[in-house]
Amino acid sequence: MAVRQKGRDKGWSIESSLEELALLCRTAGAEVVGRLIQQRDRPSPQTYLGKGKIEELLALINEHKYTVVVVDDELTPFQQQNLEELLLIKIIDRTALILDIFSQRARTKEGQLQVELAQHQYLLPRLAGQWSHLERLGGGIGTRGPGESQLETDRRIIRRKIQRLKDEIGKIRKHRALYQHQRQKTGIPVVALVGYTNAGKSTLFNTLCHANVFVEDKLFATLDPTTRRIKLPDSRDILLTDTVGFIQKLPTTLVAAFNATLEELQSAALLLHVVDITHRDAELQRKTVEEVLAQLDLSQKPVIVALNKVDRLDESTKNSLDEHGIEVKLKDTVQISAKTGFGIPELMELILRKLTDTSSKV
Repeated sequence: MAVRQKGRDKGWSIESSLEELALLCRTAGAEVVGRLIQQRDRPSPQTYLGKGKIEELLALINEHKYTVVVVDDELTPFQQQNLEELLLIKIIDRTALILDIFSQRARTKEGQLQVELAQHQYLLPRLAGQWSHLERLGGGIGTRGPGESQLETDRRIIRRKIQRLKDEIGKIRKHRALYQHQRQKTGIPVVALVGYTNAGKSTLFNTLCHANVFVEDKLFATLDPTTRRIKLPDSRDILLTDTVGFIQKLPTTLVAAFNATLEELQSAALLLHVVDITHRDAELQRKTVEEVLAQLDLSQKPVIVALNKVDRLDESTKNSLDEHGIEVKLKDTVQISAKTGFGIPELMELILRKLTDTSSKV
């Protein structure tokens, strides 16, 4: 069961947001069997949903025997605890759902550490209510002293875990910084692929690099960054990096935790922003990516916008892409199909021109 409050996200329609939530659920391995919409100006600070809507949801749960309710917002620990007590069912918010998907997708040691850090940071304020027992522990080895509750012990353990993960990620960051410094000494520019999740970044990466990066029609199919060397039309070498896709309401814990991975973007000479032109919310997705880039202080990076999947459009639509909501007057925009190769020569020429312009200004 997927739940969302109407009017919570400026610009995004309720249908689009619930469709994306449903796709996130399926990506995580769940089956969506129902949807519920709440019409409120603001969520209830105690229970997120209003009393009447909770009764409606409870009736649906009793009738259809749902096992999980997924909420299309990040709940406060208090809201989640109250909802679970009222509904007697597992409640997952959007952030927990994305964290679960990331934990499934992370393959490298670095990615796994970053996901684990984000999960522990998310869990820490939610420990209250997770334990039915709060017995007093006696003094002795392994406890802080007489009178410490199980909850306090677990909070302390998680804080230590968070610090250990930060230390390990810090070591990886130092190693990455050294690697990036050595890479910069070679003078080979880095072009980083960015875009909304499922926009076709990895397909484009495979096309440009003749690589075999995992591609799937699911959100966050690629999580760990991959870098390959390719040649521009003038035979100059560049490094192309595929990075994690962005999404609306990307949890702040994930943005923070993935700073080490996203440092690949910091060292890039050029960002290649891939947009799924066939998506009805293409322009909103493009703006969402720009907002995340702004959070990462990357707004000043040179950008090429690649309008992908034009092979799915008819000829009349290709000539009038503004009908799909994209601002086609964007500077440095090229229409491509990563799947068929359409527009790839023009894209490579544009990358060459942008890098040449950038290097001439340095």
